Amino acid sequence: MTKPAKDELLDFVLKQLDDDQAQEVVTIDLEGKSSIADHMVIASGRSTRQVASIAQKLAEKLKQNGYGPVKLEGLPAADWVLLDAGDIVVHLFRPEVRSFYNLERMWAFGDAPPVAGTA
Repeated sequence: MTKPAKDELLDFVLKQLDDDQAQEVVTIDLEGKSSIADHMVIASGRSTRQVASIAQKLAEKLKQNGYGPVKLEGLPAADWVLLDAGDIVVHLFRPEVRSFYNLERMWAFGDAPPVAGTA
């Protein structure tokens, strides 16, 4: 039995985030909870420069590996960058911005652990 393409896409995204040293990576399963995507991935970068770099590199790698072009939002400021890859939405934050918005709590419906510094 082969894995569905969306699981391959999720694995690919998670590996790239790990390779680029994204911090506190959290995956939220949205299947059956929302029609916007099947998975949401939330991660932090140490600075706006790292957030922008991770986002640009991930978008480039997704396109190079046949996952199609992705939509990027928020790149100029790079406090919060949204990457829409179809079945997967990736949110990349600076830690302070991530704590403020606390998307894990909003979207996890009680499934996700609290973000460091917000408990």
